[in-house]
Amino acid sequence: MDFIAPKLQTYVEAHTEEEPQILQQLTKETWQKVLQPRMLSGHYQGRLLSLISKLIRPSSILEIGTYTGYSALSLAEGLSEGGKIHTIDRNEELYDLQRKYFDLSGYGKQILQYTGDARQIIPDISAEFDLVFIDADKTSYPLYFELIIDKLKPNGLILSDNVLWSGKVVEELNPKDKDTKALLDYNLKLKEDPRLETVLLPIRDGFTISRKL
Repeated sequence: MDFIAPKLQTYVEAHTEEEPQILQQLTKETWQKVLQPRMLSGHYQGRLLSLISKLIRPSSILEIGTYTGYSALSLAEGLSEGGKIHTIDRNEELYDLQRKYFDLSGYGKQILQYTGDARQIIPDISAEFDLVFIDADKTSYPLYFELIIDKLKPNGLILSDNVLWSGKVVEELNPKDKDTKALLDYNLKLKEDPRLETVLLPIRDGFTISRKL
């Protein structure tokens, strides 16, 4: 679903910083070899992730939902010296492709990969985070929030993707649609939790920035 006219979207992307060559290569290989390549963060959102990361210079990032590694590499551009990204994905078949590009990027030693259920992995990560990016199974978004909120440092950011869910969040809810129900609950949680200030942006499929007070 397009939230702005296609011509305007083309203009926006044309006036956004170019993506690094390695991300262009990763995009090409993802489209050639991997199912559901539209799951990539892509040029425009990737540059937004990169800029946010550069603004806050995080020492520790948690990413829930690695896919082929595009967003992790975008976020890595802003890491402080010695900083780390902990990135989790349940699809073990993507591990080698992720690692290939992590190592090619020069950020390989700073990116820690986890394969499995994030709901089980997150409690075992001892780090506290400056930034958390959530882009995984939608039904678990509310639970992910509960798992990460106490691990998020003051002034830390939660970045949440797909929060408009192709506009379904403003349509009549199908009782069988667990994804939309979870996102409705999650969006309300971000808005009403007194520990956060939140802005929901109509970027791509919806992108929320929340700061822990």
